Amino acid sequence: MKKIKTIPQFDRPREKMEQKGAKALSNLELLAVLLGSGIKGKDVFEVARDILRLAQDDFDNISLEKLKDIEGVGLAKACQIMAAIELSKRFLIKEGIKIKNVDDVLRLTEELKDKKQEYFLSLALDGASNLIQKRTVFIGTLNHSIVHPREVFADAISDRAAGIVFVHNHPSGNAEPSKEDIAITKRLVEVGKIIGIEVIDHIIIGKNGYFSFQAEGMLRISDI
Repeated sequence: MKKIKTIPQFDRPREKMEQKGAKALSNLELLAVLLGSGIKGKDVFEVARDILRLAQDDFDNISLEKLKDIEGVGLAKACQIMAAIELSKRFLIKEGIKIKNVDDVLRLTEELKDKKQEYFLSLALDGASNLIQKRTVFIGTLNHSIVHPREVFADAISDRAAGIVFVHNHPSGNAEPSKEDIAITKRLVEVGKIIGIEVIDHIIIGKNGYFSFQAEGMLRISDI
């Protein structure tokens, strides 16, 4: 394998990016730029190749922990890579996506079906139902102390969102709402009305189906 020091100066990843632009770099070279260097006994390209293999095998579930398990990737480098992935996801996800119905939401959140923990997501929308931002609000069991409206709506307020859709999964597979789900939804709808951001839907995703509060007519405070 070529060591980076043996590559001609003009063809090294950073120099190549400077001369030809980021699009001219291979996936391996882009990772090498992010990493910056390897470790003793393991060149940056060897480290990058291990990361690339992980990304190709299971990109949707890539995590800090999995990256840190790779020899040559410490916390700092793992954080750099995760930050680059998250930033690119945010820009790609929000580009030209309109949320018109439950199916649109399910397509954006299909990864939740296989999660082994509960994930609570928010989709902030503008007045024309265009996606402004998709966010993971928190990970863990739903309860009142965790799902605090201040935290849930803070980013949507900054986005100047007109509406918001909430989505969470039930790892048990059963999409029917619990008493806690119903209570939390009522609380979020109430706060949304006060601050002027409409709660368009709260969708629960199970292994083989979903539950939509909007479709069931359960978003009017009096009906929840």
